[in-house]
Amino acid sequence: MISARALRLTVNGTQTTVTVEPRTTLADALRNELRLTGTHLGCEHGVCGACTVIVDGAAMRGCLMLAAQAEGREVTTVEGLGSAAHLSALQLAFRKHHALQCGFCTAGILTTAHALLTDEPHAGEDRIREVISGNLCRCTGYLPIIAAIMEARIAYSDVQCEAAQ
Repeated sequence: MISARALRLTVNGTQTTVTVEPRTTLADALRNELRLTGTHLGCEHGVCGACTVIVDGAAMRGCLMLAAQAEGREVTTVEGLGSAAHLSALQLAFRKHHALQCGFCTAGILTTAHALLTDEPHAGEDRIREVISGNLCRCTGYLPIIAAIMEARIAYSDVQCEAAQ
């Protein structure tokens, strides 16, 4: 029998320790051990994108990554993008453009878009379409999602300009 192991990682800006078995995925550790249920499990094969989280700035499929691989790393979930009282610019744009319906895919799309706009705040529509093509949405179609991400770009551009000063 393989015993559980304590892992140290930073989740949404807070250092934490989670004890999991070696075969536990990052998505399962986030949901079951840390109670961060915004990360959804859909296909569990890395195809749908519902489990997307940000690890050290890169969008990653939480269902394909073992929790042990996140040890010592910084993980951001959808809960780390904003709060109910203080939505991020991206979340506000999603609300404005009605870019969600059932909400199952939304967390993965938000984290994917956040990672993209953090690296490429001026990403054009074609680039946005390319990046979110790995996130499947069955309810909204993609037009409001793309419109929301396009609108949010200005907030990310402003952050990059402030960081450069």
